[in-house]
Amino acid sequence: MAVQTVTQQVETSPQLYARLAGAAYLLIIIAGLCGELFIRGKIIVSGDAAATAHNLMASDGLWRAGIAGDLMMHLCDILVMLVFFLLLRAVNRTLALMALLFNLIQTAVLVANKITLLVPLFFLSDAAYLKAFNVQQLQALAYVSIKTHDYGFGIGLIFFGFTCLLNGYLIRKSGFLPKLIGILMQIAGVCYLVNSLALILDLSFASRLFPFIMLPPFVAELTFSLWLLIKGIDVAKWQEKTRSW
Repeated sequence: MAVQTVTQQVETSPQLYARLAGAAYLLIIIAGLCGELFIRGKIIVSGDAAATAHNLMASDGLWRAGIAGDLMMHLCDILVMLVFFLLLRAVNRTLALMALLFNLIQTAVLVANKITLLVPLFFLSDAAYLKAFNVQQLQALAYVSIKTHDYGFGIGLIFFGFTCLLNGYLIRKSGFLPKLIGILMQIAGVCYLVNSLALILDLSFASRLFPFIMLPPFVAELTFSLWLLIKGIDVAKWQEKTRSW
């Protein structure tokens, strides 16, 4: 009886991991959208440092909540990347580890990048050491810091693009997840790479691509998260893969 119980736990554990990752992944998507659309999207006025500074000071608490929400999102990243490694190492341990490392670098870059969202609050404070600058200069410096965050985010997504390419390949080869999701994730990886490289190399081209180039990644990641949360994985095929290690 005890042996049967242990066996059942082993059999159900990958399904539990998959659904946990799906829930965390969905939370990341929702938190990311809320941070960009409903917080930064309402405060930042493109090309207008003065209006952005005014909105930021009027919504200081909301801005800080957005940063805190982003950090919680990156905590969820750690859970998701760990579960993906545990599941996909059954297909190819080396490639799963490589995807994990790319994902880890991406998350580290994005977490460090949050500092650039705190800097505008320093520039727009009443600190005595800022008296050397006039109001317009401080507003411009705050806006430059916010723009720097956009580039830091783009740099982080270069590494995530490779994560998507690798995970997409492993999903296609897995047999315990739909091949279509693997294809969608690889398309998402290409989109992330093109968008980030365009942001660095040719801003005008990047402006023409955005936000349309972000649609395939949104569809791919939302589909993947919902599939994990609702359907999970084919445990029998996953176990078959693990027996071939």
